[in-house]
Amino acid sequence: MDGLTHSLVGLTSAKAGLERLSPYTAAACILAANAPDIDVVSGFFGGRWFLLQHHRGITHSIIGTLVLGILIPSILFAIERAVANWRKRRPAIRYRGLLLASLIAAATHPLMDWTNNYGVRPLLPWSGRWFYGDLVFIVDPYLILVLGGAAFLLTSDRRWKVVIWSLVALIFTIILVLVSPQRAAGIGGLTVARIIWLSGVGVLLLARSLGLQKRVGKPLAFAALAFVLVYWGALAWAHRVAYHNAEAKATAIALQRNERFIRAAAMPMAANPFRWLCVAETDHAMYRFFVGINEQSSAVQTDGDVSPIERYEKPTGQAERLVTAASRDPRARILLGFARFPIARVEGNYCPGQALVQFADLRYTEPGASRGNFSLSVPVDCPAP
Repeated sequence: MDGLTHSLVGLTSAKAGLERLSPYTAAACILAANAPDIDVVSGFFGGRWFLLQHHRGITHSIIGTLVLGILIPSILFAIERAVANWRKRRPAIRYRGLLLASLIAAATHPLMDWTNNYGVRPLLPWSGRWFYGDLVFIVDPYLILVLGGAAFLLTSDRRWKVVIWSLVALIFTIILVLVSPQRAAGIGGLTVARIIWLSGVGVLLLARSLGLQKRVGKPLAFAALAFVLVYWGALAWAHRVAYHNAEAKATAIALQRNERFIRAAAMPMAANPFRWLCVAETDHAMYRFFVGINEQSSAVQTDGDVSPIERYEKPTGQAERLVTAASRDPRARILLGFARFPIARVEGNYCPGQALVQFADLRYTEPGASRGNFSLSVPVDCPAP
């Protein structure tokens, strides 16, 4: 998930009762909830392919989460104790309480990341296997609205805090209303998300002006965290329906083309639990298409248009040999090790001479498209005749 959502989970968890364990618990929870993403610094040392190889790696594993969950309160305790000694006063932090809160907050990070289609590798360093929840898009406005709303009401007790929360809400509103691509959720789904977001922000402002937070208090944080669990449950049901629809559609496609169905996945779209991106593999090709959780909702979410089925044929013959040669490139090895649905295409036919092999992970893009670390073009020399 995005850093804002992780921060809101940590802050809401603290407000739900963890902050009673020790002073500075809110800060520890926010830091611990974001700590596993410290692996992004690998991109500054080894470039974007090194980042792709190591992101959501050891710091997102069970071992890494435990280490970070212990390290953060230990550092805070050491700093606070040094300051207390300097000022000649007793330390305020209760280490055991801060440690427990930090471990809980740190554990939420890989759990939240598991829910999207990027996946996590919790068994590192013993196993590099990826696990995918396929429930929530990597940025979910509904989670941000509910968690952020609860955190806003429970922490906006100073004018400067209100200003900060207002800036956060304004920035996300601009992104959602003006920047978000319609393909991400479908035109209908994105319109609904915008209406819900703007309405929710208005309700929160009204609740703040009426002083609702003073009458509700800690139960509001519990309610926000409970919403997350209920929301996940609803998405799990929707995902199950979408997956069965995707499997049925992929099987029908394979039968029509006399191919053998191998596997499929249904993955969440931004802000739209009724429309799912599906990737399916057969022995001859890979396919990408959209499904709804039922026939009627699928038609509605595409505004009456039937989503095309994109077909990507697997290379054979000389093209397959060129792909094999290109896959030895260090960047290609990293991308293929990460990709859940890797596909390759040989651009043109330049042999004898040199050919261009295009790799992509169909979860995010297609061969030849420029999409960060999720696609790659590798020139290779054609084999001698």
